[in-house]
Amino acid sequence: MRSRVCVLVSGGVDSSVLLADKLRQGHEVYPLYVGAGFKWEKVELAWLRRLLKRLKTPRLKSLTVTRSPMQPLMKSHWAITGRRVPDAKSASRSVYIPGRNMVLIAQAGLFCALHDIPELALAILKCNPFPDARPGFLKSMEKTVSAATNSRIRISTPYAELSKDQVIKRVPGFAFQLTFSCLRPNGGKHCGNCNKCEERREAIDNLSYL
Repeated sequence: MRSRVCVLVSGGVDSSVLLADKLRQGHEVYPLYVGAGFKWEKVELAWLRRLLKRLKTPRLKSLTVTRSPMQPLMKSHWAITGRRVPDAKSASRSVYIPGRNMVLIAQAGLFCALHDIPELALAILKCNPFPDARPGFLKSMEKTVSAATNSRIRISTPYAELSKDQVIKRVPGFAFQLTFSCLRPNGGKHCGNCNKCEERREAIDNLSYL
């Protein structure tokens, strides 16, 4: 029997594929979404629920949504204000949100401890340039979360050596049209002009079956 795993999921391409991949491998999957008060979250969460409905299986457990508001700490950040959002021509580093993974992992780690789930899976890719995605940081968080909760929780990053093009090929026939990754949603849909929209479009354009 495969183990239980919590997948930290946003509804974007990478985390959605990871969730489907874990299901395909036979795991019992617990999806977790952590809201921080960013502009796109309401729409993002709605799309995520649609995707989970499509993937429905007894091994896919109900979505858990937690909140860890970051507005008080970063009131003027574009992720909070919705102004000067990184556009399609901006570099990957422009979408950095300080401490985001630290907050996400703290919440997800506690969830794992409280529900006796031994693995927390993150969809971190090889191209991720941010300090809170580095192996050293993740190992430190793994030790901290385990020590703080008196449990053994393993933080796994199965895609850490893969490119996005490699990731999207892992689950043939996956419903990429139900993924959502946009910094400035318009009418509940992708704006088509932000950094994340461009990244998603480039990846999906490489799939011949869509």
